[in-house]
Amino acid sequence: MNQIIAPFNPDKRALSGMRPTGPLHIGHYFGAIKNWVEMQEELESYFFVADWHALTSDYADTSGIRAYIEDMVVDWLSAGLDPEKSVLYLQSGVKELAELHLILSMITPLGWLERCPTYKEQQQNIAGKDLNNYGFLGYPVLMTADIIITRARWVPVGGDQLPHLELSREIARRFNALYADTFPEPEARLTPTAKCPGLDGRKMSKSYGNGIFLHESLEEIAPKVRGMLTDAARLRRHDPGNPEVCNLYPYHELLTGEAVRAEISSGCRSAAMGCVECKKILLKGLADFLAPIHEKRAAISARPGLAWEVLAEGQKKANRECACTMEAVREAMRMKY
Repeated sequence: MNQIIAPFNPDKRALSGMRPTGPLHIGHYFGAIKNWVEMQEELESYFFVADWHALTSDYADTSGIRAYIEDMVVDWLSAGLDPEKSVLYLQSGVKELAELHLILSMITPLGWLERCPTYKEQQQNIAGKDLNNYGFLGYPVLMTADIIITRARWVPVGGDQLPHLELSREIARRFNALYADTFPEPEARLTPTAKCPGLDGRKMSKSYGNGIFLHESLEEIAPKVRGMLTDAARLRRHDPGNPEVCNLYPYHELLTGEAVRAEISSGCRSAAMGCVECKKILLKGLADFLAPIHEKRAAISARPGLAWEVLAEGQKKANRECACTMEAVREAMRMKY
């Protein structure tokens, strides 16, 4: 098959996005944003606000999405994303994306979507919302469109997201086989796994309401930390504990220096250190980590509308690239008329 897109090196481009469904927590930072900040230094990086994806679970109430969009972009900028180095844009601002999603939905077998490992898992975990809709089932099709419309090769993911990306690869491969060699198959850029459990021991999630959020002050965070679950088997102060099963210790692995962390581990196992002291050390680590983020956030918040200005500027480049891709798609399908 002939290559119908103008010469382009996808190996230099990466893409990722987030849904604007609530404030970002430190799990988002260590699981994604920290890696994005590093990635923008070496690759042409596209980061999008996935507002259409937010509708898969929050379609019944869209009243908060606009505020969530602005707040999330402020968090991104506060945490180190640089619009001079990355393309930040709004998913719904790329109208060609809806066209590509429609086309891909025509060629994606239903069985591929039903086998998606997180489909039933999220239906069970997200209570109080009716997720029996095509948008939720077809989430991977829209995700595929997000990736391949920018012709990005690299998608930063954790190991648990590899099945999703493999489905995107299959859909891209199917399009190329049916029509013409149009899309590079996206590949995983595996990011270091950052275990950051929620306050209740489950995965930290906006949906579960169990997070420590980037915008929160230390006064708001302190009672959360004091109430966090630790080693359930350590019932009394003089009982020895096990850091490997403690809900608190993974935070020390992210925020506490190696020497102090070794003291915490030893002190926990020998009962020389109690959970209260351990939590005080964590609070100090959180304060040091959040201070520069809060400082940047204050400066950004002093410029009303800055988040929307950043998105508008990034939108221009995203739209140009995606329009070019859709021209190639129509040509490949012989639907350019």
